[in-house]
Amino acid sequence: MDPLLWAVVFVLTVSFLSNVSPFVGASYTLLATLQLTLLGLTPFNFALIVAISAIGATLAKVVIYFGGLGFSGPLLRNKNVKLIGKYSTRDAFYLVLFVSALLPVFPVDDFIYIGAGANSTSLGLMTLVTFVAKLVKSGFEIALEFTVLRDISHFFGVHQLDLTVILSGVFVLIGVLAYKLDWESLYGKVRRRGHEADRGMPVILAS
Repeated sequence: MDPLLWAVVFVLTVSFLSNVSPFVGASYTLLATLQLTLLGLTPFNFALIVAISAIGATLAKVVIYFGGLGFSGPLLRNKNVKLIGKYSTRDAFYLVLFVSALLPVFPVDDFIYIGAGANSTSLGLMTLVTFVAKLVKSGFEIALEFTVLRDISHFFGVHQLDLTVILSGVFVLIGVLAYKLDWESLYGKVRRRGHEADRGMPVILAS
């Protein structure tokens, strides 16, 4: 397969999967940066990788919207979903959507799309706003990651491609470990320790 075509397919797939589900793993912009490193940094390659990653992320949100639409019955009983429907006709709604689509890590825009789908909010404008936001996000993150990785590789004398592959693997490993963790049990332990510390505080003060 042509390297450019492979890069397009890979970035589109990864950005879609990373945004369509609670997928935990490497940042899709980091993997997009890996493809940019393989292709070589040129204005065309950079613009292409950024655009494809934004398209994949936006398409994922459209799928989430239709998921919310399909489960609108039970979802509309949720107060937060009703609140999204109440404000979805206002201009501020799209500003909030734009900002949430820019945020890393926290999938706030997923919840907005689920609520918007349940309320049958106009999808066209939402898609446009999200695409622009993802375009800005991908452009900023890929440029930053490429620059930082290049500087680190020069400092440590490691090839930039090797460093990008290593970091991608580390993020995937972290994602797998995070997925395997029993978060409920972990939260229970932290909470119990907090209660024990609270009970022990008067004793410490008294002594």
